Amino acid sequence: MPDDHKPEGGRSDVLRLPDYLPYQLSVASNKASRLIAQAYQARFGLSIWEWRVIAVLGQQGGLTAQAICEATAMDKVTVSRAIRNLDTRSLIAREQRAHDRRASDVHLTVTGQSVYEEVVPLAHHYERQLLADFSEAEAQELSRLLKKLERQAEALGAK
Repeated sequence: MPDDHKPEGGRSDVLRLPDYLPYQLSVASNKASRLIAQAYQARFGLSIWEWRVIAVLGQQGGLTAQAICEATAMDKVTVSRAIRNLDTRSLIAREQRAHDRRASDVHLTVTGQSVYEEVVPLAHHYERQLLADFSEAEAQELSRLLKKLERQAEALGAK
């Protein structure tokens, strides 16, 4: 927040939540995720977290639960719950690793792949709608800035 943007009364020790970047990012992310989630929840009965697991597996193939956590920035409990639910619905399958019996790779089943292929165009449609008021240059700049912000957050978290 710029120094000249002080809350009412001139106090700089007050946090104006609507102007706080992490809050703004969270609100925007939650609203965008919920908008898209309504579509695949209604059609496929998937939660946001289940869809993220399907999406990363559809893009990257077989992964361990830990790799899914890293790829989606979701915590271990959320990923485990999503994997369990998807496994119960036969959308994913687990294959134990031969060289490490403690780990297993998670893969989409044929049904899971079909769900992925149906949801991807829907996700792209909503992404286009969310960016409809942005020029191509603005959309690219937004993406670039978000990636830069993510790298900075990772660097600060590593300290």
